[in-house]
Amino acid sequence: MRPKAMQVCPTPGCPTLTRKGRCADCQRTARRQRRSSNQAGYDARWYRTRAAYLRAHQMCECEEHEQLPWIIRPRATEVHHRDGLGPLGPRGFDWTNLQALTKACHSRITAREQPAGWHNPE
Repeated sequence: MRPKAMQVCPTPGCPTLTRKGRCADCQRTARRQRRSSNQAGYDARWYRTRAAYLRAHQMCECEEHEQLPWIIRPRATEVHHRDGLGPLGPRGFDWTNLQALTKACHSRITAREQPAGWHNPE
């Protein structure tokens, strides 16, 4: 089997050749620039709010599952911020801004709302 051809690192302005994905330097830089979950507001206060919300809203509240009878809805495991701003937003701990979802539903909704376009239906 032949080795994969070298390609230019996909980071804009980086001329380094790599076999797959970003070069090691760009990966290190990206890791350093990313905020930790604590810096993004997901601290002890958020986890207490999340736990209380999931105790009060045990079943998935997505549009697809809301149509189902309560007894057959899947159990929610994650809490979604409807405004997309997370706990640091102006309504980060406001229960009217929260939505209990399953992991699959939360991933689908988050992908659809991402500005970079994780979800591309075309």
